[in-house]
Amino acid sequence: MNRKEDKRKKKSILSNKWYLYLTEFFAGMSVMAVELGASRLLAPYFSSSQIVWTIIIGTIMIAMALGNIYGGRTADKNPNPDKLYFRILIAAVWIAAIPVLGKYVILGISALLIFSVSNNFLIWSAFFACMVIFVFPLFLLGTVTPSLTKYTVESLEENGKTVGTLGAFHTIGSILGTFLPTFVTIPAVGTSITFLIFAGILLLLTVIYFISTKVGKKSVLVGGILFGICCIFGWKSHFAFWETNLTYEGESVYNYLQVKEDENSVILSTNVLFGVQSIRKKDQSLTGMYYDYAMAAPYMAGVEEKEQLEVLILGMGTGTFATQCMRYFDHLQIEGVEIDEKITQLAKQYFELPEEIKVTTYDGRAYLNVVDKKYDVIMVDAYQDITIPFQMSSVEFFTLVKEHLTEDGVMVVNMNMHGNQEGNINQYLADTISSVFDTVYTIDVPGTTNRELFASVSSDLLDVMKRNLEQTKDKELYGMLDWILFQLEEYQAGNYIMTDDQAPVEVLGMQVIDELIGQEVAYYRKIFEERGIQGLLDEI
Repeated sequence: MNRKEDKRKKKSILSNKWYLYLTEFFAGMSVMAVELGASRLLAPYFSSSQIVWTIIIGTIMIAMALGNIYGGRTADKNPNPDKLYFRILIAAVWIAAIPVLGKYVILGISALLIFSVSNNFLIWSAFFACMVIFVFPLFLLGTVTPSLTKYTVESLEENGKTVGTLGAFHTIGSILGTFLPTFVTIPAVGTSITFLIFAGILLLLTVIYFISTKVGKKSVLVGGILFGICCIFGWKSHFAFWETNLTYEGESVYNYLQVKEDENSVILSTNVLFGVQSIRKKDQSLTGMYYDYAMAAPYMAGVEEKEQLEVLILGMGTGTFATQCMRYFDHLQIEGVEIDEKITQLAKQYFELPEEIKVTTYDGRAYLNVVDKKYDVIMVDAYQDITIPFQMSSVEFFTLVKEHLTEDGVMVVNMNMHGNQEGNINQYLADTISSVFDTVYTIDVPGTTNRELFASVSSDLLDVMKRNLEQTKDKELYGMLDWILFQLEEYQAGNYIMTDDQAPVEVLGMQVIDELIGQEVAYYRKIFEERGIQGLLDEI
């Protein structure tokens, strides 16, 4: 093909501004889809807190800014659209490779940093993972807008209209790229296929361009082959790829979900590395976890002295506490509130949640705002993976809980991470609760990072518990709760108060996680420092 014919064909496709507008549209859509996908890719490893979102948004903005600068300069120096669509092709293949390689990059970076970073481990790990995985393809997509502006603006008389139209297509594409992954593709087909879908759209844009201009055939062929390989190995990618016996792994609008089963129990986790969100013991025994300790709350509320005890659980999960209460008492009326409907479905499928327990799909605080009913026991267990929703950690929230308790009602709160530093997250929570309730008791759950807190306006919680416990016939339950009764400590309140206006739960949570990680890796870090990588491998 001679140069004149080559230019003519390029001019032909570039003269069709609708194709260029569609390029802008799908580029904008893909950027937002990748951003949403990034949050879901990172969440099972680093949580979905505001801190992680800040890292994602910040790194993507850096990539886009650099792409804008580079794209503008290259378009002025060499306004060749082949290069733009070649960059889009590379971005498409890179995005398609994320489901295949992304999880290994995340764990590799985490493994390197865990022995070299003493503070803010999750923050640094998430930041470097974002930089390595997402900056380059979004840098390439950042070159689209200035390049297309160069190709579409023909005269100064219409440059405002043309640039405005490009901006409108980019914005509309970004809007769709925000809603489609969250409400359609991720819940329906998962994060991995979501990356592949939007990578495929970008690839199709380049295929149409290169076919119409009859150039870049080898690039399209190689890109298509690589995309096909990524589809084969990435369409059903597992976040916890080292697990071989998962009963269920999937995603909802809110969470990564993992159900694991062995001969003794069934477990739900919303994070591949941290914690157990719900558990069912197959022999119907006590769990050995904080759910057992929370059983003290019905006794503090006089469960053996009332004809019916009204119980509300905010953060129902798969119903471990509710099922356990139903097992020991036949006169409890239990309601649950769970924001993630998929978890409720898993509760019925894998965790034998009794049909008579009503579960409302709603935010816990919003639910309290719309009901007038009072309860004898309200359990607050509203963790999302390893973070606490800030709106359920403030004075205003706990005041709302208090207003929905009976005069002798009891609130029990699971505090997931107890740290040793002054001003840790549990100190903030306990001080905040103490500013609302007259009586507060706490107890640590041995062998875990959990602490249970019991609060009431009544001052005789322990006397009521002791009196009701004497009527318990189950010896195992009695033995555990009798021990708990004498281990409970009355909380001495401080001045660490959280409000709706100021509740830094993400920062406080990260501090405790750093402390916990530091304790776990201290032993292996010492081996690494003394004997190097080989010594570490020998020990593992």
